[in-house]
Amino acid sequence: MIAIRRPAVAGTFYAATANGVAGQLEWSYLHRVGPGTVPEVNPMGPREIVALVAPHAGYMASGPVAAHAYHALAADGVVDTAVIVGPNHTGYGAPVSVWSSGSWRTPLGDAAVDEEAARQLLGEFVRAGESAHVYEHSVEVQIPWLQHLYGPAVRIVPVAMLTQDADTARELGEALARVSGNVVIIASTDFTHYEPQDAATHKDTDVIDSITSMDSDEMYRRIGLHQCSMCGYGPVAAVVHAARLRGATRAELLKYATSGDVMGDFSRVVGYASVVLKR
Repeated sequence: MIAIRRPAVAGTFYAATANGVAGQLEWSYLHRVGPGTVPEVNPMGPREIVALVAPHAGYMASGPVAAHAYHALAADGVVDTAVIVGPNHTGYGAPVSVWSSGSWRTPLGDAAVDEEAARQLLGEFVRAGESAHVYEHSVEVQIPWLQHLYGPAVRIVPVAMLTQDADTARELGEALARVSGNVVIIASTDFTHYEPQDAATHKDTDVIDSITSMDSDEMYRRIGLHQCSMCGYGPVAAVVHAARLRGATRAELLKYATSGDVMGDFSRVVGYASVVLKR
């Protein structure tokens, strides 16, 4: 068992130093596409947020959209554990892999794995394993956002999803729903990849509408209809299912934008969305 998982994409997807990461996060919050202010955690927040959907591209492209999700989380109060479900881009490991112990290092420090929460996830469809995570970025890029808000107190459960069909998503969602404690579940995904702005926006808007309706089956149908290149559809389906089981009754799109909206090139964009699911 590796005691510390070292960052795979520090220096590429985000900065390699603590000051650099903090600067990128603050830039994201203050960007014209971002929420406009750097948040402070509300210690008396209502804790209505059950789950989030947030992007996982490089901060220079997706950071201002991701900032909306974490701005909302800060206003909602203190979170003890974040279970982060991302797609497995590398192809290593089990169909669903949980990093179940130790800690993950970023330039902002070490985030401890909530070993009890990880244990509660394990079962026939969800296995403990590290190989799926060693080079994967989809979970890693979410962690500095959490550390920036909550410091070293926040714990994590990293989950990498290689098999993303509806049945696997449902099984994972049921496992996520069983995790006890003051938990937020995060689905890490980007939407359409490398298409013109108008095409990407059209496809993504329709798919996001099914997510905010909390209808995973319809989401799968629309992804197939549009041949949408959304990479984390399985994590989103699993998290939506879990959120419903954990008492979420509504979902809200906080922000949709593309890499073109942030960086100015509209010829081949990637779509990003922040969504919040609340009880």
